Amino acid sequence: MFGISIWQLLIILLIVVMLFGTKRLKSLGSDVGEAIGGFRKSLKDDKEGSAS
Repeated sequence: MFGISIWQLLIILLIVVMLFGTKRLKSLGSDVGEAIGGFRKSLKDDKEGSAS
């Protein structure tokens, strides 16, 4: 129904890079990665804490 082609994704990516710049996107990506890592660590710690 609403299929997105690879060309549409590339155009969107190009627009995002032009708007935000590569340095800002890199820092945003690392921030998101750290947040996901912290979330996974807290889940792991929670499981270990409730198991004992």
